[in-house]
Amino acid sequence: MKYTVFIEQTPNNYAAYVPDLPGCVATAGTRQKVLEEIREAIEFHIEGMREDAVPIPEPNSTAAVVDATVAAAR
Repeated sequence: MKYTVFIEQTPNNYAAYVPDLPGCVATAGTRQKVLEEIREAIEFHIEGMREDAVPIPEPNSTAAVVDATVAAAR
């Protein structure tokens, strides 16, 4: 399964979360490392859900990048 992951840069690191898996988060010092960490977090999260007999949610979220033009102040 492929889950949408949101990555945010903070002043000190990068943070990632998976909207379809509430509570599945990761942080790291670089974007590449946070991607590695969230991949492991997803696997661990799903493994825990299986052990607890909790249904695994299907990937449902999507993301898009939108260009927005802001009018210059007059």
